[in-house]
Amino acid sequence: MIVIGLSAYYHESACALLADGRLVAAVEEERLTRVKHDSSLPVSAFRACLGRAGVDITDVSAVGYYEEPRAKLARQLWSREVAGGPAGRGYLDGQRPERDIRQRLGWDGPIFRFPHHLSHAASAYLYSGFDESAVLTVDGVGEWTTGTSGTGRGVELNIEADEVFPDSLGLFYATVTAYLGFAVNDGEYKVMGLAPYGQPRFREALGRALHIRPNGTAALDMTFFEFVGGRRMWSPAFEALLGTAPRPPESAVLPAHCDIARSAQSVLEEALLVRTRALADRTGLRRLSFAGGVAQNCVAIGRIRRETPFGEVFVPPGAGDSGGAMGAAALAYRTLTGRRPATLVDARLGPSFDSDGIGRLLASAGIAALDFRGREGDLVDDVAGRLASGAIVGWFQGPMEFGARALGARSILADPRDEGMREKLNARVKKREAFRPFAPSVLASAAGEVLDLDHASPFMLETCAVRSPLPLPAVTHVDGSARPHTVDPAVNPRFAALLRAFRTQTGVPLLVNTSMNVRGEPIVCTPTDAITDLVEANLDALVLEDFVVPREAVSEGAAALLSRRSALYGARSEPRLRQTIYSFF
Repeated sequence: MIVIGLSAYYHESACALLADGRLVAAVEEERLTRVKHDSSLPVSAFRACLGRAGVDITDVSAVGYYEEPRAKLARQLWSREVAGGPAGRGYLDGQRPERDIRQRLGWDGPIFRFPHHLSHAASAYLYSGFDESAVLTVDGVGEWTTGTSGTGRGVELNIEADEVFPDSLGLFYATVTAYLGFAVNDGEYKVMGLAPYGQPRFREALGRALHIRPNGTAALDMTFFEFVGGRRMWSPAFEALLGTAPRPPESAVLPAHCDIARSAQSVLEEALLVRTRALADRTGLRRLSFAGGVAQNCVAIGRIRRETPFGEVFVPPGAGDSGGAMGAAALAYRTLTGRRPATLVDARLGPSFDSDGIGRLLASAGIAALDFRGREGDLVDDVAGRLASGAIVGWFQGPMEFGARALGARSILADPRDEGMREKLNARVKKREAFRPFAPSVLASAAGEVLDLDHASPFMLETCAVRSPLPLPAVTHVDGSARPHTVDPAVNPRFAALLRAFRTQTGVPLLVNTSMNVRGEPIVCTPTDAITDLVEANLDALVLEDFVVPREAVSEGAAALLSRRSALYGARSEPRLRQTIYSFF
């Protein structure tokens, strides 16, 4: 049985495909269109998922959609009425998702629509492998709901809304994100990364804008917010409350901005700790399935695991709206069969490209690459040697990852021992803010030797303390933490082999791992995207499956040619950032 899940029309649109209960494909539309946070109907992702599964539309049994369009429309219309605006606009169209699925995808079979937060909950619990767990979802808003809690037992999933728009912990954090000059639904992780540089001196002031109820839900004083019908997230009263002007985008980050970030992160963590402790007390359960945009706050996830009764926490790789496609697919499958999907252990669910095709592509562009086909041991030894010598290497292997994190398929790798590596990566390669940290990928069997971590973290969605006998400055944040990605040889054998080779040469069982993209660009998808990034990101070398491409082997002309010829793999390679107006009406 083939079941499709879709998310679209807000941000991070995506498609997911279940085949006989196993998630075999999941792709964000942005990776294929090269439009950051593409919110359009995921037509390209739909085609990619069918292609990866080796099926066509006639094999599909049902499509699941990740929210209830009419319920969302009711909230949008209410918000416009509160704001004193006109009753509607062209984009306020509760029938658009189904109409577009019918007309643009050509689907004439059953379409199941599920509440936004139920899709989030399903993306976590139904793929977790837990026989039972508490369930929590927290985000900005979906229809009317901004947070839910409940339980999952067997195939049953029971959640209730306990936070309703405009009260929203996610929108509180989004407001601070915008105030600090970062984009909403994009820069929240920057606030999290900036927080350790500051002091929580605005904690009390922010507590006046957001009250934490006994169950951990947020009660916003709307005096301080304008996201209902306004043109920005905060009100003049919010500025007066902080006594510090909002940071203009791209301007210098000042100590006050660090302090605001630290204070907002403190509020978020406190709310989630109160909420999860109350949920543990109410349910008596000791496992937690957590999804929604706020579940991507890795620092908070680490604290929940360490400081609440929940010893096991599952957060899916696409915890935000893209993961709603996973959840909708799971719910549609459950509706049709009465069963839940298989446990998710590998997020590499996107397009892949064979070595022979890559070889032909390199030859046609006149790129002299080192060919290691049939010699994996030599390949990983060569790459490990380059990394140990200080090279920054792109690592393109197998199916593309789903979700926000690079997990050893579309990664940029470097030596974690290099004191200047973080600055090099931020300034020269990623072209982004200097305060941003980098994560380690570590052999699962060796994680406890260098990190305060006693369990697997396959999707890089929590932080822990670095406890290494050797200095690891490139992956250790200012507060002594890291966001680890544990690598299981049974799941990703070639990446594990590279980590073992690097350990043999250096004694260190981990590497710096960041996503293969430059600022404002989605993570690369195709070989042509990767070769373009080899040039634009100033990498020293690029590994394309069985080929190693040194930077000097690619001329500017060859990179431009490959960019233009990206249609060979069905995608555009030029990065474009769509201007998005964030409105909650």
